[in-house]
Amino acid sequence: MKVLLDEDVPSKLARALPGYAIQTVAGMQWGGIKNGALLELIERERFDVFLTGDKNMDKQQRLEGRPFAVLVMSAINWPVIRPHIHVISAALDEAKPGTVKTIDCGVFVAGLKRPSK
Repeated sequence: MKVLLDEDVPSKLARALPGYAIQTVAGMQWGGIKNGALLELIERERFDVFLTGDKNMDKQQRLEGRPFAVLVMSAINWPVIRPHIHVISAALDEAKPGTVKTIDCGVFVAGLKRPSK
């Protein structure tokens, strides 16, 4: 499965999901490209899933019916999402082209100290 991580998604997530062919927007040298053009590039490069933290993307772009799935993460802060890797992996496995789904992978709370691991 070919997955693209948006600029706002921590790159550490790629290492935590070794069973997928993961690229990043930065690694593809697509940084700063606006969403409409980015979606066209995703289609052209035949990604199966676009993983983003942009909760407004579905209000700004037509996402349904595209040849890839869009998964929107509820949080993008690494310490928050790290315990939810299994949820993210399951959402990737269940993703269907032309769909948009939100993944509940925690919520970032400013000022909350998390135990370091």
